[in-house]
Amino acid sequence: MSKFRPIDRDTPMPLPSVQELLPKGHLARYIVEVVEGLDLSGLTEAYSGRGSPPYHPALLLALLIYAYATGCFSSRKIERGTYDSVACRFIACNSHPDHDTLATFRRRFKAEFEAVFVQVLQVARENRLTQFGRVSLDGSKIHANASRHSALSYGHAEALEAHL
Repeated sequence: MSKFRPIDRDTPMPLPSVQELLPKGHLARYIVEVVEGLDLSGLTEAYSGRGSPPYHPALLLALLIYAYATGCFSSRKIERGTYDSVACRFIACNSHPDHDTLATFRRRFKAEFEAVFVQVLQVARENRLTQFGRVSLDGSKIHANASRHSALSYGHAEALEAHL
């Protein structure tokens, strides 16, 4: 018996299923396919099996990678996407991991997440997939021109005006 919640995207629903609503060549389908093809045994073995069944790491990874690739970095917005977005519903199998689960997973498996994210980008480059748009792995901090050190206060501007 598996210690994870089952992943079943093929369960028929009375309304059009998420499978039918998401186009065949969609980025979400591609990310799910790539993530499910990766070896995630290191992540799955890290779960102890106590408590309620956790979400499968492949589901959480695919959801986070899709969100990052589309410019959404907030765990709360990703959670909201599992209710609002057809692509996020497809990836999450109509389940709704809460923001705390997403943030804890991201924090707990930060190194593994970064490695898998780079692998997905490499596979996308090999397949010449250009749908990812702009994805940055840098994280550089750039000092803005409007910083508090370069802006003038009203009192200082008055003093300069009087001096001039």
